[in-house]
Amino acid sequence: MEPFSFTAGDSPLLISIPHAGIALTPEVADGLSDAARPLPDTDWHIPQLYAFAHSLGASMLAATYSRFVIDLNRPADDQPLYTTATTGLYPDVLFDGTPAFQPGKEPRPAQRKAYLDTIWHPYHQKIQQELAQIKQRHGYALLFDAHSIASCIPRLFDGTLPDLNLGTNNSASCDANIEQALITVCETQEQWRWVLNGRFTGGYITRAYGLPAQHQHALQLELAQCNYMRETLPFDWQEEKASALQTMLKKIITTFMTTAERLYH
Repeated sequence: MEPFSFTAGDSPLLISIPHAGIALTPEVADGLSDAARPLPDTDWHIPQLYAFAHSLGASMLAATYSRFVIDLNRPADDQPLYTTATTGLYPDVLFDGTPAFQPGKEPRPAQRKAYLDTIWHPYHQKIQQELAQIKQRHGYALLFDAHSIASCIPRLFDGTLPDLNLGTNNSASCDANIEQALITVCETQEQWRWVLNGRFTGGYITRAYGLPAQHQHALQLELAQCNYMRETLPFDWQEEKASALQTMLKKIITTFMTTAERLYH
């Protein structure tokens, strides 16, 4: 099975979706705990939620495999991204701390090394190739890393998560003008609670590829899932909520693109 799906666009924007995959390797499928079998920590429906971006010329890269196989938004050396509770390159627990695997049935080190070679590296090589090609065509490149998560996970954060959690690696992954424009878009609406560089400042993808000095700008958006889907089984899409959220997402992405364009033209 291919490690990702890719749809090419003609704009400077690449949308990365590293956590929507649900494919499992045989050893992961055999070893998952009962709590993990429904794949509760998946970024459900994100390709569908951002499908409108194709009409804006965005390229879209989406992972095939579940994060329970390997987490594409963690560094290859598995160094922790946050000082608070988190999960690693090979998640062994769910976000709530429940074991992800039955005792003694975790994939072996050699199997996990194969996941790194055949899933993680190809995904990141594709990001690098596409950003390089975009910069060659347009003179700059934009990376939007799209995520979602359940709105209440006490182990990871207190209370209820804001609806929109923008991350710019504490202002390091994109130009200050882009960040300010995004703030303005969020400030001039009242429907969605939002935060910039709160609990989620951007994972490995945002940190590694957000290089504004090299005309390469990255933004992560972590969405509270209650705004477009049911957060419990069967994790189904809720059209009315999703449609409203898509209107706001289009404003964010359009602002990201138009502000960057003004920087270079």
